[in-house]
Amino acid sequence: MIPTILENLVVGTVSISKARCAMQMFSFLFFGVAECFLLAAMSLDRYFAVCHPLHYTIIMSSRVCRGLVAGCYICGAAVGLIHTLLTFSSPLCGSAIDHFFCEIQPMLDLLCGNTSPRELQVILVAVFAILSPFLLIIYSYIHIISTILHMASAESRQKAFSTCSSHLLVVTLFYGTAGSTYLRPKSTYCAAVDKFLSLSYSVLTPLLNPIIYSLRNKEVKRALKKTWRKINLAWK
Repeated sequence: MIPTILENLVVGTVSISKARCAMQMFSFLFFGVAECFLLAAMSLDRYFAVCHPLHYTIIMSSRVCRGLVAGCYICGAAVGLIHTLLTFSSPLCGSAIDHFFCEIQPMLDLLCGNTSPRELQVILVAVFAILSPFLLIIYSYIHIISTILHMASAESRQKAFSTCSSHLLVVTLFYGTAGSTYLRPKSTYCAAVDKFLSLSYSVLTPLLNPIIYSLRNKEVKRALKKTWRKINLAWK
């Protein structure tokens, strides 16, 4: 998706073949759905780390972690493949996409005839891929927060909160924008708003993820503090 956008910006073209459009939609759904389930798996990891620390290494073994990761990508591949095949096997009554990549809703607008079955399909996929993992995340963090609040020492509470803070921030950014796009009525859709939300969860959030998670690294913190001191000295 991003290489095609960059190519269009550099070359100045705004066209895309049907095959590349289908591949773009599949890639978008594959990585987007996998991200939803990976965030849910990470919330489970934090739940066992905070609520069941003595059993953590037994429960979250390397075999279990590999299974969770594989399951996330299998779900992403299944959703991407099914949705892409159903969309591009239907006749299209237009060729101009009002978006900067082959997103789901703009493609539905190009379909001929009654699009209600496809819209219902999008809602079901959104419930499965967005709402279900999000409810699991909420459930995990209710127990995590309850456990943290019952900890005796302030140092333990601070350490537990810092373990979850980066994940919570990523969840808020990703689910806030993705949920606003897919879990609302079609009558409230606005092309400009949808483009901004799509840009947020497809480009900005993945770009910020490494920065957010690396802020917990002590070496990164020291490097940032050192850089900040140099900037302050340069301005004085």
